[in-house]
Amino acid sequence: MLAMDDSELQAIRRARLAELQRSQARSGSSVSAGSQPQAPSDGQAAQEEEARAAMIAQILTPSARERLSRIRIVKAQKAKGVEDLLIQMARTGQIQSRVDEDELISLLDQISRQESKANETKIVYQTRRFQNFDDDDDLDLDL
Repeated sequence: MLAMDDSELQAIRRARLAELQRSQARSGSSVSAGSQPQAPSDGQAAQEEEARAAMIAQILTPSARERLSRIRIVKAQKAKGVEDLLIQMARTGQIQSRVDEDELISLLDQISRQESKANETKIVYQTRRFQNFDDDDDLDLDL
């Protein structure tokens, strides 16, 4: 049963941050004088990606993760959106167990239906109704 709360997520983030700092310290000692050190924003982005990957690993089964990685190859933005949705659902307690491949497929279907509704083209025909004028008023036949 998966009921992630913020304290669990923070613990994962702290552990991953410590691991990244150790790996950077090891690689930092072997950095040559000609190379530039990594910018702090790059380190933060890497940490966030690692924490995100850890959360997704807890939320999805291996087969569902594999399917999501194949989707990422073709449509990176869609995969990121699905990950965001899964993380949000886990934080709010909407996910009670690990999401398997079939549940991921149904979630993708729901997202696709919502997108198709949003992108649906509607054509509205408007017909003009003309007032019924007396034809004799328009024509001067008394010449």
